[in-house]
Amino acid sequence: MTQTDLKHLQNGSDIRGFALDTENKNKTLTEISVKKIANGLMGWWTEKTDKPLTQTTITIGHDSRLTGPAIKNWLIDVFTESGVIVIDANMATTPALFMSTQYDAFKSDIGIMITASHLPMEYNGLKFFTDEGGLEHEDIETILSLAEKENDHSVAVPTQKSEKDLLSVYAADLVMKIRAALNVNEDAKPLSNRKIIVDAGNGAGGFFAEQVLKVLGADISGSQFLDPDGTFPNHVPNPDNKEAMQSISEAVLANKADLGIIFDTDVDRSAIVDSKGNGINRNNLIGLIGAIVLEENPKSTIVTNSPVSDHLIRFVEEMGGTVDRYISGYRNVINRGISLNKEGVDCALAIETSGHAALRENFFLDDGAYLAAKIVAKEAELIKDNKSVTDLIKHLKQPAETEEVRFVITNPDYKEIGLNTLDRFADWVNNIDGFTLLPDNLEGERVQLSEPYGQGWLLLRMSLHEPKLVLQIENDKAGKIPVVKEKLKSFFHYEKDLDSNKL
Repeated sequence: MTQTDLKHLQNGSDIRGFALDTENKNKTLTEISVKKIANGLMGWWTEKTDKPLTQTTITIGHDSRLTGPAIKNWLIDVFTESGVIVIDANMATTPALFMSTQYDAFKSDIGIMITASHLPMEYNGLKFFTDEGGLEHEDIETILSLAEKENDHSVAVPTQKSEKDLLSVYAADLVMKIRAALNVNEDAKPLSNRKIIVDAGNGAGGFFAEQVLKVLGADISGSQFLDPDGTFPNHVPNPDNKEAMQSISEAVLANKADLGIIFDTDVDRSAIVDSKGNGINRNNLIGLIGAIVLEENPKSTIVTNSPVSDHLIRFVEEMGGTVDRYISGYRNVINRGISLNKEGVDCALAIETSGHAALRENFFLDDGAYLAAKIVAKEAELIKDNKSVTDLIKHLKQPAETEEVRFVITNPDYKEIGLNTLDRFADWVNNIDGFTLLPDNLEGERVQLSEPYGQGWLLLRMSLHEPKLVLQIENDKAGKIPVVKEKLKSFFHYEKDLDSNKL
């Protein structure tokens, strides 16, 4: 592959590409490209540190994707030939790979997770960690640039990989943390009178049912899709997906469970379902973990991304907290939280509406299993008062209706087209009665809606990774979104570089 091709594999602070050939796409994560990336990573590491490769430990894990083991073996070939100490963690999760840099049993200098999150089975990718956290966008750029250089890191006597079960260590750590939060002994089963089911979507999260909840005494019967299967035969493993949330909701109701937990493929995201089958993701999930965090950290700031609802902002403010509405992208939100703390602002939580939730107490790591553990610990605490953790958000107001529309930008210069469209949209909004442009919005254009368009808001912004504009609408009056969309047609009808058919 050329250097330009490798650069196309960058997806923010990750690497993603096609790992299987399809009708329309040839695979880009080939043996050649993966081995080049491995060399680029070693070049980046030697530039960054003075630590010899022969004293460097790299732990590698993968989720349930069919192509994970092959990619892992290509990486291992390059690293062992260069004298790197390699630990093969086999099936693992993204948060666990970061924790391999913290656990004494691993002492990893670098953790590598092979995953493409919730994307279809033909995709795969790489996420990298050091003990300082996930690599940044600039680090990935450097790695891919160095990947094209002819660097020979080989040693006379290659190393041999070892295998260690990272997930069991990680699960035991979560159990210990839950018991510590509840101040109970190391054999306690604080969930013994709770039925909690898990939907792993055939990703890597099935361990949470057997190795965490069951150990804590929970009845996990009715849990579904726990077995890893990279064809994802049941539903998309994505807590932000309507069909996936519907599946776990139906399972909770069918099994009369007290709580349901659903993970994405690599377990850096999760969501909850209450005993009535109500899905708690997006704004409701922010409210739930926000309520827990604010009880422990009064008056703290919570960083979210731009599509957060007005109701959520008021809910947090009523609890004494502050919402910092920042730009989308989980690394952006996390880095904003870290930055605020450095500036002296108390920020205990950074969470995107997509479900990436990072707590300060947990290295500001977006960790779906830690989020679930935090919620489960609160659930066990509230059992004593005959309450459930979902009671914490019973006063969070819900919109009457919501909708999202994605407009494909058909011009190859989609970034420039998108930004220009947003400028024109802002000018148009200023001439519409019932549409009020918010001046302090950091991403896209946010509009408050009033009569005759109901009561609510809309946001038009660029997609992070696709040539699209994303429109999100919330309204507190039922039946008003069609009226809003009808009015919007008078703007989008004249945008020749947008496919506005879905409007």
